[in-house]
Amino acid sequence: MARAYARRFATAIVSLVLAVGLFPENFVVRAEDQQLSVCVLVPHFKDEYWLSVGYGLEHEARIHAVDLLFYEAGGYQSLDNQVAQLKKCSTQGVDAILVGAVSSDHPDLLTAIHEVAEVVPVFGLVNELHSEDLSGRIGVDWQKMGQVLGDFLAMMHPFGTAQKRAVLISGPAESGWVAPLELGLREGLKGGSVEIVAVFSADTGLRQQLNAVEEAFASVPDIDLLIGSAPAVEAIIGLREVTGLYTDVELVSTYISHTIKRSILNERVLAVPFDDPVQQGELALKQALRVLQTGRKEGLAGPEIRLFNHKESSKMTAPLSPSVFFPEIQ
Repeated sequence: MARAYARRFATAIVSLVLAVGLFPENFVVRAEDQQLSVCVLVPHFKDEYWLSVGYGLEHEARIHAVDLLFYEAGGYQSLDNQVAQLKKCSTQGVDAILVGAVSSDHPDLLTAIHEVAEVVPVFGLVNELHSEDLSGRIGVDWQKMGQVLGDFLAMMHPFGTAQKRAVLISGPAESGWVAPLELGLREGLKGGSVEIVAVFSADTGLRQQLNAVEEAFASVPDIDLLIGSAPAVEAIIGLREVTGLYTDVELVSTYISHTIKRSILNERVLAVPFDDPVQQGELALKQALRVLQTGRKEGLAGPEIRLFNHKESSKMTAPLSPSVFFPEIQ
């Protein structure tokens, strides 16, 4: 109780000082002064992408000596778990909650955020979250993620060349990034000869995405191109190594992971839109600290999306978390 009161008192003093202009607008109060702690809720760490987000958060937290409490829901179907974790965090005396949402608009999650945001600031992390109660959000435009990849494929297979039959293997429909990603991808493909002939969805764990890959090849004939989430592409790479099948299928990923990065460098994967998940983690904590210091809500911010491809990989970097990194889960 005393610690929570001290944090609120310090925050109030900082807000007053900023209001009267004694500190410059970009003044940063070190977390040591306030003993800040932050809850981080993610769908799961089965997907390497979230490991890089977690690493970015931990890197920034070390700079400011912020305590991070990581929770994983268990997957995109684990809405009840995430709602319970959100409510639990609100009772732990934390200063902010970052939510990598398992759903962008489920009423139960939005209601919980509305209630919790009256007690502690809530921020969106990476995934879309259609809540008016957020104090800020870090992420990228997933429609643009799809568009960047679609533009690349249209340039690689321009209109008038031999038609390419593609399957899209993506995440679950309830997640906020799947629909805009597909919309942008299809928009980008309009200028080329690639046609998406089937779409498969599953949670983004490797096993679930492997099942979707196997279903795609069992039900769709003559696949030339697989456009997949990082775990889907990882799954087909593994299938190739074990069975020797599907070696003539071109592969592109809709987002980055450690395996995807290595596979682009050795030319097993052609390209991926890179949205810098490490930087997103860093930006998320910076945004939360700013809002706590100023009391002013912020909007969406995030890194620039770039295309990381096999032909130009030597000209750009795609930093990810160290291979040994794994956050401590509550």
